[in-house]
Amino acid sequence: MSPRPALLIASAVLLAACGQVSVEDLAELEVGMPRPEVIALLGRPTECAGALTRPSCRWGNTERFIQVHFENDRVMMFSAKGLD
Repeated sequence: MSPRPALLIASAVLLAACGQVSVEDLAELEVGMPRPEVIALLGRPTECAGALTRPSCRWGNTERFIQVHFENDRVMMFSAKGLD
């Protein structure tokens, strides 16, 4: 197999894994947790919005996600939708 198809397959697998959040991930979150720890747990967020000192980030998609609100780079509150 040439490198190009292998790269495409690897990319597809990684993209499929993006947005996969679970109840177990949610259980690991704690108010006050530093933002780098949240990113280590959940990976890169799907999207972030808001002010620099109070961003809100989402992991997952519109149907199934974990939303985390930060204040000064620490978890202020979090919620989830569609997790079984």
